[in-house]
Amino acid sequence: MAQELDVDLECEFNNTDHRTELNGVDRLIVRRGQPFTIKLTLRSGQYQAGLSGLTCTAETGPTPSDQYGTRAVFAVGSNAASGWSAAVNSPPGNIVALSICPAADAPIGRYTLTLGGGAGRFEFILLFNPWCPGDAVYMDDEEHAKEYVLAQDGIIYRGTVDHILPGAWNFGQFEYGILDVCLKILDTNPKYLRNPGKDCSGRRNAVYVSRVLSAMVDCNDDAGVIRGLWPKLDNASSADPYEGGRSPMSWRGSVDILLGWDSGACRPVCFGQCWVFAAVACSVSRALGIPCRVVTNYVSAHDTNSNLVIDRYFDQNGRSLGRDMIWNYHCWVECWMTRPDLKPDFNGWQVMDPTPQEKSEGVFCCGPVPVKAIKEGEITSKYDAPFVFAEVNADVVTYTVQDDGSKKKTISVTYVGKYISTKKAGSDDREDITHQYKYPEGSDEEREAFRKADHLNKLLNRPDDGGLRVAIKVAADMRKGCDFDVFAVVSNGTAGEKKCRLLFSSLAVSYTGALKENCGFKDLLNVVLAPGAERRVPLRLNYSKYCDALTEDNLIRLAALLIDYSTQDRIFTLRDIVLDNPDIQVRILGEPKENRKLTAEITVQNPLPEPLSNCCFSIEGANLTGGQTLTARLESPVEPNMEAKVKIPFKPNHSGLRKLVVDFNSSKLCHVRGYKNVIIGK
Repeated sequence: MAQELDVDLECEFNNTDHRTELNGVDRLIVRRGQPFTIKLTLRSGQYQAGLSGLTCTAETGPTPSDQYGTRAVFAVGSNAASGWSAAVNSPPGNIVALSICPAADAPIGRYTLTLGGGAGRFEFILLFNPWCPGDAVYMDDEEHAKEYVLAQDGIIYRGTVDHILPGAWNFGQFEYGILDVCLKILDTNPKYLRNPGKDCSGRRNAVYVSRVLSAMVDCNDDAGVIRGLWPKLDNASSADPYEGGRSPMSWRGSVDILLGWDSGACRPVCFGQCWVFAAVACSVSRALGIPCRVVTNYVSAHDTNSNLVIDRYFDQNGRSLGRDMIWNYHCWVECWMTRPDLKPDFNGWQVMDPTPQEKSEGVFCCGPVPVKAIKEGEITSKYDAPFVFAEVNADVVTYTVQDDGSKKKTISVTYVGKYISTKKAGSDDREDITHQYKYPEGSDEEREAFRKADHLNKLLNRPDDGGLRVAIKVAADMRKGCDFDVFAVVSNGTAGEKKCRLLFSSLAVSYTGALKENCGFKDLLNVVLAPGAERRVPLRLNYSKYCDALTEDNLIRLAALLIDYSTQDRIFTLRDIVLDNPDIQVRILGEPKENRKLTAEITVQNPLPEPLSNCCFSIEGANLTGGQTLTARLESPVEPNMEAKVKIPFKPNHSGLRKLVVDFNSSKLCHVRGYKNVIIGK
């Protein structure tokens, strides 16, 4: 076809058909392996099937080439070796409906498609396609595909193993400009800078892309998106530990982070911690079409020496002294894809962890590693299986360090990898997926997994505690601002009398185990227990003592050490408790309709015995607040037991079920979170 022609990309129809219309309909955004139709208007003559030759050339990357598969040439009506194809779906005439189908394994990214040697030329964006059976990220469950690709908000779990806290997050992958930022992340990664052609070719492979994202979400080795910061709390000054940035607690969504990185000339946004890294990785993955979900692992081990054993050292007050760590929780993401580089059993969910912890192939990244490989102890599987295996399966050996520096092994049973949680598809409920990562503790299958992992130091028989035990009990409701008791419960299961020393301490702590100030301490030198007896020892935690010690995590670590005078055995137990913030109430005023002004009325009660100043409310939500964070401040302090209340107007721009994420901050009460599900009508 030599004559000139006009091209109508029919963006609204094609984008809707390819489930990309929330990105906007001002440009063509399609998914691989699925046809899209464009309308050609010939300025002279008519197109006649079989008589008029039409060749198409699709190119991506700065140096398209046949060698790297970033250039595909295909003719109308024939199947090219590249997997691309085109067909005419209209009768002969001067208006031609041309259907083009990208290969199901084509590299994703920005494309230029040239028709007939330059008669027509246009640009489009190609994404992964979870709805195409030929795509490596195909999901055959429609509800799951909607949740893990199209859902723009979700729930991320934090807190402790005993008190799981759900929090809403605005992924915002379809907000204005976000897809461009995600493509820019790919074009900024070091592999692209070294060899653009090879990197663009690699973008056909979801494994490759997810590994690039794992490295690029953090900034440790590159111009990545987020700088992590976990302040050392011991001997911390009163200065703001997050000076020069924002506390990780302050983020409610990924949009501000991604746009901030873009507008800041690819300088990292400050600061993030594990759930922020995971949430941003989820946003980028979903934007590119890779099904993705945020996962929280409670009692998560960080094995620094790769021996699958966590050696924990504590002083007698419960202060951690070693490099191996156990975090209250750790967040990563799972991405859904096939693994042609591994055996077929390992298709499906893959762990990808963008939090910079240990290096992989010389770079701070982790994964993707099949969840099934972790469960089966196949730690030779790519990538970084031993590290992830340890996070959910490592054994824990606890030592107490005495004043003279000597170490004594203590009787302490700790299991890592508990209540592995993610948001359930189609609802706000928590789904426990622990069974996908590990067999039940102590089962034959679990032992076999360890044998596969060549873990020779497995403590198959836990040490006998001789019948002397200590446990920590707490109240069901512990709210910030209250005074309350916690208890060390000491019991003697032996046939003889026991004389012991009990050290019972409380320390403010971060979720990673970094310790701050003492919140209360008790040292009982003579605890005498008759055979079969039990003693309940209270420790009072006063707001006046813990209020200035608490970290943003609202966590207090309770440690009880029982020393048997007759045997010198040490029985040690830890428990982290989280103090609840007050509930935040949200009402929507007005009829929820597209492009109609609504108002969020937000209320929170001051539970503290002191006034709150500098009170500020914030809201954001995908397709609710125009990709922005909206705020309202109170002029006057809020007295104890009084309510802080504001009204914030907003205007939704799309129909459907949306989450309005709300946040309250003040001088003494920070990061009070809540959300409201809103159904926006057309």
